[in-house]
Amino acid sequence: MAIHFRIKTASVFILGLALALSTCRGDVQNIATEYFFNGIVSRVSDTCEAKNFYTYRDFITAANAFSGFGTTGTSDDEKREIAAFFAYVAHETIGFCYIEEIQKGDYCDSNSTQYPCAPGKQYYGRGPIQLSWNFNYGPAGNYLGADLLNHPEIVAQDALIAWKTALWYWNVRSDCHSAITSGQGFGATIQAINGEIECKGGNTDEVNDRISYYTKYCSEFGVDPGSNLSC
Repeated sequence: MAIHFRIKTASVFILGLALALSTCRGDVQNIATEYFFNGIVSRVSDTCEAKNFYTYRDFITAANAFSGFGTTGTSDDEKREIAAFFAYVAHETIGFCYIEEIQKGDYCDSNSTQYPCAPGKQYYGRGPIQLSWNFNYGPAGNYLGADLLNHPEIVAQDALIAWKTALWYWNVRSDCHSAITSGQGFGATIQAINGEIECKGGNTDEVNDRISYYTKYCSEFGVDPGSNLSC
């Protein structure tokens, strides 16, 4: 009986340890905590259109809809991916200040016959990563179950949809997720998102701003930013 009890106790201990480890790893909110998030949005000016638009609850809900985000690779990989994602959001929204692009335009590609522009609609940047162009609004909407091609304004009205479009672009549309989690470095994510315009000296200021946010958030997460930061 005593031997059986010890084995059972050891089994319970091992199971408890496994559960503890599973809750410590693979959970975005264990890295991007509410304290971290609030530390960013608390600095947003009251004059910003996005004041109180981007919430922690919506971010976590959206993040959990993409199972690989912030849960792939080593603990350092997870932290770097989340730091990289927030670096892009901070850059694109100018410090979480904007929902919509400042210099608005139609952003209608008439060659995109699969996702033709709806009459009177504009597909300028909206949301955390500033989703742009009809050929992005269309498939993003299909993936998320929202008619964003005919109603692109939803991205600026529904904060949860806004976060999901950003995470869709990061995880599905571009190579950002695979680039940062496979060890290619932050520079590969810049190449994936805006390489033709910014890389190889195209716009050094924009690249440096992205890197600055990334290294700042890596520092807050206690992880080395890794190599290949630029493009």
